[in-house]
Amino acid sequence: MKFEDFWYILALSKQLKSNTVLQRTVLGEWLVVFRGDDGKPVALRDRCIHRNSRLSQGKVCQGKIQCLYHGWVYDKTGKVIAVPSEGENFQATEARRALRYDTREQDGFVYVRLAQYPTEEFEPFAMPFYQQPGWETVRVINRFRNNVTNCVENFIDIPHTASVHPGIFRTPRQQKLEMTVERRNGCVFAQYRNETNNLGWFTRFLNTKGYEIRHTDSFRMPNITSVEYDMKPHRRLFITSQSVPEAEDSTLVYTDVTFNYGIWNKFARLFVRWTAQYIIHQDVKALGIQWEAINKYGNHFSNTPADTIHIFVESIRNKIAVGEDPRTLPDKSVDVKFWV
Repeated sequence: MKFEDFWYILALSKQLKSNTVLQRTVLGEWLVVFRGDDGKPVALRDRCIHRNSRLSQGKVCQGKIQCLYHGWVYDKTGKVIAVPSEGENFQATEARRALRYDTREQDGFVYVRLAQYPTEEFEPFAMPFYQQPGWETVRVINRFRNNVTNCVENFIDIPHTASVHPGIFRTPRQQKLEMTVERRNGCVFAQYRNETNNLGWFTRFLNTKGYEIRHTDSFRMPNITSVEYDMKPHRRLFITSQSVPEAEDSTLVYTDVTFNYGIWNKFARLFVRWTAQYIIHQDVKALGIQWEAINKYGNHFSNTPADTIHIFVESIRNKIAVGEDPRTLPDKSVDVKFWV
């Protein structure tokens, strides 16, 4: 199993119009993205096979992309279908072909898979309740100067929230919380107990009566995190992030905040978007600082029981990094007490 076997977001569907050319990087691979003549997304290696120019600097016409440098034209399969300098002597051959990658379109996203011969047919992650009746989704995109492992750990880490987001999302109270962390089948699940009203600004809106919150965090290999808050009645929230590995020090994160607040749904959109983006900006800064130290001193960590969820995530991603299937790891469950 390799990281290339999985699907990664390239763009929002609405960003990829019929004559749009997008330039993307996934797992260090340069990609040019456009829509073919059938309207479906196309992802080719961002390299003209002629003189190694970047296809992403060219233009798309009727679902075909033309290189800016010498005008070679490629169709949706990556095949060269025109070479201006050859004129009437041009003949298409199988040898003249750019590397093409599989694409999918789902839940308003365009996905790519880099593996030419994947070890298994994984599916893109289904975003919770996307465009379902009674649910609203706010979608934001942010780039982090850090790797995927550290990003996904941040997104499902409670202890940092009181210090990085004080008053906005939790406040330091030394409140004892409990969680059960499970690793199974390439996933990590954390269920929390004793949470009620320490949600910062969200408390006034989400849980004014102090119901005990059903809070579950999850990680699904290799790059998906989902945070679920259930504060009945009519107060349910998912924060789902897909972390796209551009390079070891660059991760592009697509985050959906999907919620069902009953009659308050439409009113809440602006509040949710502003607050989510404000919190994410704080995490971008914190993870950037972390990366500076990792870059200088390495990534050896000193762990506490509250970091059990991190340890499980790392065990899964480390398996994939060496070409092994993390689903072979033994199932494990740990009960943890910690203070926030």
